[in-house]
Amino acid sequence: MKYVSSFEPTLIYVMRINDPAHEGCLKIGKASVNYEEASSLQPAPNSNILNQAAKKRINEYTQTAGIAYDLLYTESTLYFSEKRIKAFLDHDVHDVLERSGIKKKFFNTEAKADEWYITDLETVKKAITAVKQGRRSLNASEITQGQSPIEFRPEQKEAIAKTEKQFKKSNRMLWNAKMRFGKTLSALQVVKDMNFVRTLILTHRPVVNDGWFDDFKKIFYDRDDFFYSSKNKGNTFDYVERLVQQRTGHYVYFASLQDLRGSELVGGKFDKNDEIFGVNWDLVIIDEAHEGTQTELGKSVLKELEKDNTKILQLSGTPFNLLDEHTGDAIYTWDYVMEQKAKRDWDILHKGDPNPYASLPHLNIFTFDLGKMLGKYQDEELAFNFHEFFRVDENGLFIHQQDVRSFLDLICKTDESSNYPYSTEEYRRNFRHSLWMIPGVKSARALSTMLQQHPVFSQFEIVNVAGDGDEDVKSEDALQMVHKAIGEDPDETYTITLSCGRLTTGVSVPAWTAVFMLAGSFNTSAANYMQTIFRVQTPATINGRMKTECFVFDFAPDRTLKVIAETAKVSAKAGKTGEDGHRIMGEFLNFCPVISVDGTQMRPYNANQMLEQLKRVYVERVVRNGFEDGYLYNNDLLMKLDGGDLTEFNNLKKIIGSTKAMQKSGDIDLNKQGFTNEEYEELEGIEQKKRKKEELTPEEIKLLEEKKEKKKNRDSAVSILRGISIRMPLMIYGAELTDESEITLDNFTSLIDAKSWEEFMPRGVTKQLFNSFKKYYDPDIFRAAGKRIRAMAKAADDEDIEERIALIASIFKSFRNPDKETVLTPWRVVNMHLSESLGGYTFWNEDFSEIISEPRWVDQGEVTAEVFTPDSQILEINSKSGLYPLYMAYSIYRVRRNAVNEPGSDQKFSHDEQYSLWEKVLVDNIFVICKTPMAKSITKRTLLGFRDAKINAHCFEDLINTLKDRPRQFIERITRRSFWKKGDGPMKFDAVVGNPPYQVTANGEANGSDPIYHLFIDAGRAAGARGTFIHPGRFLFKAGKTPKDWNEKILNDEHFKVVRYWSNSGSIFPTVDIKGGVAVTYWDTKHTFKKIGVFTNYPELRSILDKVTCCDDFKSLSETIYTQTKYDLNKLYKDFPQYKSAIGSNGSDKRLRSNAFDKLDIFTEEPQDGYCAIHGLIRNKRVVRYFPTKYLELNPIFSKYKVLVPEANGSGAIGEVLSTPLIGKPLIGFTGSYIAIGQFTSIENANACMKYIKTKFARTLLGTLKVTQHNPSETWANVPLQDFTVSSDIDWSKSIAEIDQQLYAKYGLSAAEINFIETTIKPMR
Repeated sequence: MKYVSSFEPTLIYVMRINDPAHEGCLKIGKASVNYEEASSLQPAPNSNILNQAAKKRINEYTQTAGIAYDLLYTESTLYFSEKRIKAFLDHDVHDVLERSGIKKKFFNTEAKADEWYITDLETVKKAITAVKQGRRSLNASEITQGQSPIEFRPEQKEAIAKTEKQFKKSNRMLWNAKMRFGKTLSALQVVKDMNFVRTLILTHRPVVNDGWFDDFKKIFYDRDDFFYSSKNKGNTFDYVERLVQQRTGHYVYFASLQDLRGSELVGGKFDKNDEIFGVNWDLVIIDEAHEGTQTELGKSVLKELEKDNTKILQLSGTPFNLLDEHTGDAIYTWDYVMEQKAKRDWDILHKGDPNPYASLPHLNIFTFDLGKMLGKYQDEELAFNFHEFFRVDENGLFIHQQDVRSFLDLICKTDESSNYPYSTEEYRRNFRHSLWMIPGVKSARALSTMLQQHPVFSQFEIVNVAGDGDEDVKSEDALQMVHKAIGEDPDETYTITLSCGRLTTGVSVPAWTAVFMLAGSFNTSAANYMQTIFRVQTPATINGRMKTECFVFDFAPDRTLKVIAETAKVSAKAGKTGEDGHRIMGEFLNFCPVISVDGTQMRPYNANQMLEQLKRVYVERVVRNGFEDGYLYNNDLLMKLDGGDLTEFNNLKKIIGSTKAMQKSGDIDLNKQGFTNEEYEELEGIEQKKRKKEELTPEEIKLLEEKKEKKKNRDSAVSILRGISIRMPLMIYGAELTDESEITLDNFTSLIDAKSWEEFMPRGVTKQLFNSFKKYYDPDIFRAAGKRIRAMAKAADDEDIEERIALIASIFKSFRNPDKETVLTPWRVVNMHLSESLGGYTFWNEDFSEIISEPRWVDQGEVTAEVFTPDSQILEINSKSGLYPLYMAYSIYRVRRNAVNEPGSDQKFSHDEQYSLWEKVLVDNIFVICKTPMAKSITKRTLLGFRDAKINAHCFEDLINTLKDRPRQFIERITRRSFWKKGDGPMKFDAVVGNPPYQVTANGEANGSDPIYHLFIDAGRAAGARGTFIHPGRFLFKAGKTPKDWNEKILNDEHFKVVRYWSNSGSIFPTVDIKGGVAVTYWDTKHTFKKIGVFTNYPELRSILDKVTCCDDFKSLSETIYTQTKYDLNKLYKDFPQYKSAIGSNGSDKRLRSNAFDKLDIFTEEPQDGYCAIHGLIRNKRVVRYFPTKYLELNPIFSKYKVLVPEANGSGAIGEVLSTPLIGKPLIGFTGSYIAIGQFTSIENANACMKYIKTKFARTLLGTLKVTQHNPSETWANVPLQDFTVSSDIDWSKSIAEIDQQLYAKYGLSAAEINFIETTIKPMR
């Protein structure tokens, strides 16, 4: 006996079996080899010893089955690399093949252990080479199968050419191209043509990675320097990025929006994807750009990815929420009508050539008015209520079981004269495979059961793939379920696919010929609707028959007409009126007829009828955009403003300023621009001549200029009115009407009390002033939009509690934040804030990226147990929207509801029982303070809707001044039970919550605004032993205008802590920029926390700060910081008394302010005798001006070297670079645009100081207190002072990077702390 080797050498073999089943497939396996018989440790490929060993292994499992095979290739798994012997496995080769898109073939379907791949030998050899080179994937040029150039259609060539031209002059492009345009191939051709180095593909649907990868190989088959990378396809990100840094490759990286938005960099919870955000992308391609990119998190991701020179290409078949971001040459459009016209015209223009559009079916839409047939589900505003119609009970059965069954009977009623889709055998064969859209998962389950028991539909196989449309991996499984049910021959099967979201985007089921729209409402977005119905337009040829027609059956006609009117883009050419709108609509209906079916009658809609629907579209858009929409205005009047009108608007602008338009969510441009059709046609002809660079006549030039001026005046007027308009929806929502009459422009002011008007409208906009400008609003749109808002709120009252809350939250989503004084907290932020501080029931998922169907319980331990009890009393100290008490009320409602149920019981409450308990919760548990009667009405509307019940709400006559001047009196009042009419004695609040007012505009000559949120924090702490607010975070860094003693009190309070902090306020309040960030804070007198002290949002920064500032010899760099040079006013005024009126503070301000160069004409551009140089800014440009030295106060630094640093730069984000510092030589001064660091006797010492402030170390410590663009001396307090002489313990002659290393060692920083600095702080040269 002898010991055998513990390690067994192996080889790789490639074989094939010559039978039809294995055609085109190769097996890559491994076998052991006895190297003692070999003459070399690394035998040559296909050597005798390797072949014999491979055949021995193959024969073990093929000879018994009598299988004949060919051994094609063998190679040792040993190889030399980096002066070492290494080995690879067959699994490594398999991995490269699979990541390269080579499909695996399973012959043993049970074990799935076969190692067969659909490939050729050359590709396998290249995969082996790739393994040895450390690569995880082959590039497209190495895969030798199916390599041939793509022949692009004319419209694809046009899109590619237009994009490449646009990218030479601009950074943004949108492809408004319908499904099956070929956007993936065409976009990748742009990458190839423009030779982009780093390209990112960003999508809301990770499942499309395979499609992008397959198309990548088709485009880049002839380029070996382009690589594909993603988490599971192609090479790794590290590998392709390394190639770029070595200048040996280009890459296309695929990433999902869901993955990226989890990063801490964009407000997520996870430390990941920093390397993706850190790349300077040449091009970002956003696939299905209408999905996910317009959410708060989506916008944060795009903002972080987009660098100064990054090109953005957005792809979408339904970009209705994106069109307003792009104009003119930045949009390429290819829609359904253009496609069908190309199909029709091809044979005329290209006789004899194959028609590339022939396989694209013609779309037909049929509407059936279910509301007329089943009147009790018809709502005047919401059209047919599918949600209610298909609602199920706790047993999973339809509540309206008989009505649903009657509907099924109706659509397959056997009647030769009937036109219902399943009424005849012929129709049933035609619609043998269809997609049915259902309101929800439970509804789909109940309908599936009912269909299987139905006498007609039982012959169909019911495929239930109902889901929320977001689970992409499961969507793949759903698609397989459908294909399996349809089978290999669709003519032999019948199927109905039930969905409530899945398979509506990005999938193809060729056998589908019809889609049944049995979900949604009048509010259904055009984008979602069109994405869904175009599923049935997938080309198909079945048993030699081509699909030429496809069908949509919609049972809510109002919704159909609204969506089609919107999709047709009647006002695609902004400004055209009358006949052109009819022509565009008529053209759409020609290629996509919309037919109303009523019993035996079929009636096609014409352009006039469709155009009538546009008014509702406009109203819907105005509501959806929070009254920040052009359709709200009287455009004809705004295009005819004369001199007097413009003066009035300029006066209004002085009162409220002008506001920048927010992003729109609609898709129709302003339709009228004050020109007649004849004028517009003339203008269009002129513009065509201009595009062709033809010479224009003086009259034509004049008309163009007139149009330009009118549009400019109109846009300016709208930007001013916008400041008023965005405040209207909230007041309309809350207005108390005695008889629920309509709100009109004429009665609007009379419905709002004076105090609320003053609070909600811009300061200075009186009711009288508003009435003088109301003529510029469209009265019909205003009235209808107001009616719509209230109708939506009223409709919510008919829903169960959870559904009602969801509808109320959706209404608030459209309301805008007017200014920093009135910040409406989004429902997502309310949930995030309260669940993370107190716990309770939240309506959002764990990373707060999606609303969930069933609220989830968040347990914060003892706090949650004490706050959410049947006896709890909760106070919101400044309610604006009612969303904070709504969250608290629901959590207590659920606790009380659960308490009624016996253990183990899941008793369902009726609608009346739910609201009976809800009203008790509002009376017993929820207490609210409001600033105005309107705020009280809004809060009541949110909590109670239009129900006749009471809430505990009070509004104070002058809440802000009461808290300023009489805070004790305020607290004594609200903490007495009698104040709330709850008997006698003290009132004990278990928690105080809310989002207090942040500031009030400063009066007189005061600068900016004065903070007031600290007054509410003090009041909240006095009112309740526990509570939580969300508010500005400047005070955490001892910045801003909150009183310094208050800052110190809070920062050293052991019962006060920061729950969460966002340095970028835009990540939670997208339309409001709050300098210094936003914090969620929590106080609790029963618990002791660690003092906040010096706040930082990073644990590593906390430990670095402790090590640096706790040194015995710590001195702050701030001690050597000096502000601007000062005037000697006595001498200046003696010679120039007129300057007293130009200098601030009534002539007493000595400081050379940032605007000094503009104030005094004594500054010169050229040096003169007796003048010194002064550094400053003019229009943000660095300049030097000269000033008589005798008129300056000469402080010690004037005659010394110093380092000048801009007083303001960046945003305050940790890690940002400073605007380039400069050396200030002796005998020079500087304005308030700079601060000076140090006073040095030599330039060498000054240079050492400048190197120091450029180090990552120094800027890390600066970042602990610099949270805005400003960096006064206080922000440098944590930066340690150094010895800048040759005697220093730091060698200042070294590079900045080397100096950083010395500083890390000096202060004993750990490897983790050093890594934090090196990866977070950007380098400076």
